[in-house]
Amino acid sequence: MNVNGVTSGVSAYSAYTSAPKTDNTTAAEGKNALSAAVDQGAVYEPGKQAPIDSAKKTYTPNTELINKLKADVEERTSQLRSLVEKLITGQGNAIGKSDDIWSFLRTGNFTVDAETKAQAQKDIAEDGYWGVEKTSERILDFAKALSGGDPDKIETLKNAFKKGFEQATKTWGDKLPDISQRTYDATLKKFDDWAEESKKIV
Repeated sequence: MNVNGVTSGVSAYSAYTSAPKTDNTTAAEGKNALSAAVDQGAVYEPGKQAPIDSAKKTYTPNTELINKLKADVEERTSQLRSLVEKLITGQGNAIGKSDDIWSFLRTGNFTVDAETKAQAQKDIAEDGYWGVEKTSERILDFAKALSGGDPDKIETLKNAFKKGFEQATKTWGDKLPDISQRTYDATLKKFDDWAEESKKIV
């Protein structure tokens, strides 16, 4: 911002106010002098201020967090798959393709040893890695990392999550277990909460 207009206005105003008032100075003359001083000081210079739109926040994906989340999920998924494969082959079943694992689990026609059962129960408990809360948190963290936290992308990400859930249901071959539905509901709520929070910030 150019301060010349401001300083010259201050000088003019000072000159006016410090000048001794004589009996010959009329009210109209004083008003005109003050008006001239104010007009001189209030100089607007267009184009000197940055437009409001330039202050708009930019959002970039958090690739470090994305990679960390992906690596963590891949490792846990690999452990789970290994556990299931061990269970299937231990009961004399063959795995032809990856879909066979889900078909096998969906039937519920299998038995597990105490150690495997205990680990599975721990993993899907409320505070477990595959539990409702932690899974829904990871999904939302991943969505925020992908969008860089951009609230304008919430609906797009939410719809992508819904589509993914539909595809998982088709892969499973039937309605997903209760824990999956509860995770779905918890995740949608987290998307809605994010949308509400972003409205308060704006």
